[in-house]
Amino acid sequence: MSDFALGLAALGRPAYINLGREHALPEHRDVDAMRAQCHAVLDAAYAAGVRRVDAARSYGRAEEFLAQWLAARGHQDVQVSSKWGYAYVADWRRDVDTHEVKEHSVERFTRQWRETEELLGAHVGLYNVHSLTSDSPLFGDPDLLLALGGLRDSGVRLGFSTSGPNQGETVRRALELTVEGRRLFDSVQSTWNVLETSVGPALAFARESGAEVFVKEGLANGRLAVDPPPRVRALADRHGVGPDAVALAAVRAQPWADVVLSGAASPDQLHANLRAREVDLDPDELADCAEPAERYWATRASLAWE
Repeated sequence: MSDFALGLAALGRPAYINLGREHALPEHRDVDAMRAQCHAVLDAAYAAGVRRVDAARSYGRAEEFLAQWLAARGHQDVQVSSKWGYAYVADWRRDVDTHEVKEHSVERFTRQWRETEELLGAHVGLYNVHSLTSDSPLFGDPDLLLALGGLRDSGVRLGFSTSGPNQGETVRRALELTVEGRRLFDSVQSTWNVLETSVGPALAFARESGAEVFVKEGLANGRLAVDPPPRVRALADRHGVGPDAVALAAVRAQPWADVVLSGAASPDQLHANLRAREVDLDPDELADCAEPAERYWATRASLAWE
């Protein structure tokens, strides 16, 4: 079965779009409070056997919090992945219109890799393009591709994350990219959950081609925990777990899923998520919950940052 990883999207900044997150976090979300919360969830994850952590430059101070935790605890067996491409621009405020801005350019890659390396150094074993889409300028930028190839050749594995209704096209196109005769990416991180399953065939292709497959947003940004379909609720009652555990068990049941991300915002949420380990499902057991991809992504775009 797939590994769990802890994603820090909800823990490195005071606002995010995950439903059900607001009551899991401190009432006053200043930097010190969010650092303490992040470290508490990291401690809970480590104690539960989770050895992978996923961050990004745009997750506020997530990389900084993670670096401080690693230095304080001295753990040498934690595998870290991070991402470049988005910049966090909210200045630790929750009431802004724009929280992050995307730019896939060689300048942003160079700057953000330097920032990530300064904080996390050799802990980073995988560096992802953040939210790659099929229309990204990355595909036609030889300078950026060469710079990425240089990082790959230095020993850092490269991957990409995807979003949007055309994830499958992006996955297949990105895995065809080569630099100096070698495939550029050997890892993909995509959104798949029982409401949004459209990328599944492309992720199966990725796994068959030798790429490592991470699955993000397995709870549909909290929708499957807060307002799950009746079928998910019924299975949760049958197994004596929360709907979040059933939703993540459905991800783990996919034969192509290597790593499943938990976006837990508190130790309690993390422990509830990890109960997915107790639930065995068939890969297609919740197939009837899927929505059209366009509708799913329109709903996601309407979620408020809180």
